[in-house]
Amino acid sequence: MLTIKNELVLRTDDYKLLISFLNGGNAKTAFDQRNAAALHAELKKAKLVDKDDFPDDVVRINSTIRVKAEESDDILQFMLVTPDKANIKEGRVSIMAPIGTALIGFKKGQQVKWRVPGGEKTFTILDVINQ
Repeated sequence: MLTIKNELVLRTDDYKLLISFLNGGNAKTAFDQRNAAALHAELKKAKLVDKDDFPDDVVRINSTIRVKAEESDDILQFMLVTPDKANIKEGRVSIMAPIGTALIGFKKGQQVKWRVPGGEKTFTILDVINQ
């Protein structure tokens, strides 16, 4: 997973929750080690901010995100959730999935690259809705 000159911003409470999942502190953390390693590498680069200072247009846990695939103009929309709440049929994607790991901490308008079964793709974050 590669990002294109983007600064990664995370809320401190999200960071702590993600570290807890990575350390096995929560139940139902069934994700592969490569995704865990990729997420851990992303977390190391993050700028941590408090809830009050967190920008509204940055992807975090429970964000609803719309992204556009640059190569095909396909638009995807989903909510980024913890692994125990993931359900692709209901549009909830795990933070531990490659797409979740790639998007966490980046904001509307930024481009992100990540690997999909067909190779590496570039996506632009069109919209971020935080509740």
